[in-house]
Amino acid sequence: MVEPHRMVTFPPLVEPAAGLSNEEILRYSRHLIIPDVAVEGQRRLKSARVLCIGAGGLGSPAAMYLAAAGVGTLGLVDFDVVDVTNLQRQVIHGQSDIGRTKLDSAEDKIGEINPYVRVVKHETMVRSDNALDLFRDYDLVVDGSDNFPTRYLVNDACVLLGKPYVWGSIFRFDGQLSVFWAEHGPCYRCLFPQPPPPGLVPSCAEGGVLGMLCGTIGSLQVTEAVKLITGRGIPLIGRLLIYDALELRFKELRVRKDPSCPVCGHNPEIKELIDYEAFCGVTPEVAEFASQVSVTAKALKEMLDAGEEVHLVDVREPHEWQICRLDGATLVPLGEVVDRVSEIPQSGNVIVYCKVGGRSAQALQFLHQVGLTHVKHLAGGIDAWAVQVDPSVPRY
Repeated sequence: MVEPHRMVTFPPLVEPAAGLSNEEILRYSRHLIIPDVAVEGQRRLKSARVLCIGAGGLGSPAAMYLAAAGVGTLGLVDFDVVDVTNLQRQVIHGQSDIGRTKLDSAEDKIGEINPYVRVVKHETMVRSDNALDLFRDYDLVVDGSDNFPTRYLVNDACVLLGKPYVWGSIFRFDGQLSVFWAEHGPCYRCLFPQPPPPGLVPSCAEGGVLGMLCGTIGSLQVTEAVKLITGRGIPLIGRLLIYDALELRFKELRVRKDPSCPVCGHNPEIKELIDYEAFCGVTPEVAEFASQVSVTAKALKEMLDAGEEVHLVDVREPHEWQICRLDGATLVPLGEVVDRVSEIPQSGNVIVYCKVGGRSAQALQFLHQVGLTHVKHLAGGIDAWAVQVDPSVPRY
């Protein structure tokens, strides 16, 4: 049930900069003639320091619109390089950027959008041992991360530092958005006290995402950031916005502050950053176990060339099966393995595979637990097969 929400305004997050040059006045003229922004609001944007986590799907539109809006200092945190699969949604990068670091690519694009923005590059992962130092010099954080450990880490760091956290999430056709600011409302943990079990929620690489959904949610994140900086409008504090692109519907839910929240409640237990991989159940045990009973793509090719009988089990989804598959494989999606375990051969060479190895490692662990200890999995999945053995197999 959606409850009525009391609308509350907040003071501007930052003090205005000293002034605007004639060139800046011309550049931002369409902001300046909006009464709720005007010269003072633009000066606040100029003095603001915003940190973007990630230069990917959400980080791309967020960084571009923050730069275009005239945010004076824009920090970018990323450690990845541009890949061709990024270009469907990460619009800050182009064909010529493939192989470059995302930070260098983003810096160049931002410089073209607005040379008055100072870009600070942080080529690193956000970790428990560096997050507080990374965040401390910024006024707010816009989070474009795509995994739960980072989201909990960013939230806790922002709570400990007293900074607002503009959060967005995307998957397939669905998007979510909220602003967490413990001083004035709930935090991310109040909405999601516990992370989902590992493997339950697929990543964008496994589940996919509609490219333009990134633009929708990323732009809304920037809108919230600008409202916080200028002190205009009603920020999305204490509210969760849910977007369904297929039906083009927005739904809003109220989020209450949890008085027993371990980080922002009345008696917080978390007073320093913890091990977020462990908290989210992301441990190396499954991967380590799978590596001990794995087969490389080249080793599998040698087995097949030698005429050995090999039973291949594909644990991907049916739509992935339509993109590419290994000859002779049987499709048993990961979610059906438990119910279809009787279809797995009880002896012989049985190899499970998925796209890159994560889901097949989970399937492998279950199969060994029920006694099928002869089963192995394909290290690196069908992607490794395409790279190392058969380049005619499409990569996705």
